[in-house]
Amino acid sequence: MEAEATSVRTWQMGVIPGLLQTGEYARELMTSIGMSEAVEEKVDALVEVRLARQVVLTRESPLTLWAIIAEGALRTRCVGEDVMRDQLGRLLNRGRRPNVTIQVLPSDSPPHVGQMGSYSVLGFENYADLDVVHVESLTSALYVEDGEQVGMYRDAFERLRAAALSVEQSAERIEQIWDEHGPR
Repeated sequence: MEAEATSVRTWQMGVIPGLLQTGEYARELMTSIGMSEAVEEKVDALVEVRLARQVVLTRESPLTLWAIIAEGALRTRCVGEDVMRDQLGRLLNRGRRPNVTIQVLPSDSPPHVGQMGSYSVLGFENYADLDVVHVESLTSALYVEDGEQVGMYRDAFERLRAAALSVEQSAERIEQIWDEHGPR
């Protein structure tokens, strides 16, 4: 569906959105959440697929991505020394693209609708009634297609967008956290 979508609006509480991940961050993430030997054996292939999906951001008619990321996800400690620094650099770089918008929801924000969980709304130009919500869990994924429920997720995203730092302030916060990881 992502390849056919024209837009993705995503809220992520604990991780960097897959479309913005570096290979090393994705590898570390997948290795840490691998719940079976079968998953662990497929990490390289899963990382390759994750990175291949990112072509939607650079194709001729690129997907529009609006990502709201909880600040805590930006402060995750990674095993690899420069993994998070490189990941934050990727966010700063991708955030400069005209089709990518990144906002950060600060850790000290008051209670908000996003605390109910991460999700993505996949949009299909001129067909809002075909929008689909994707909710991922540890062992499965849920696809919400009911128009009323999709509308609730869209409204929740707008509330998160309003609560998050502006795009400019978000870039400054990401750069501040990037600087905290020290010089290369």
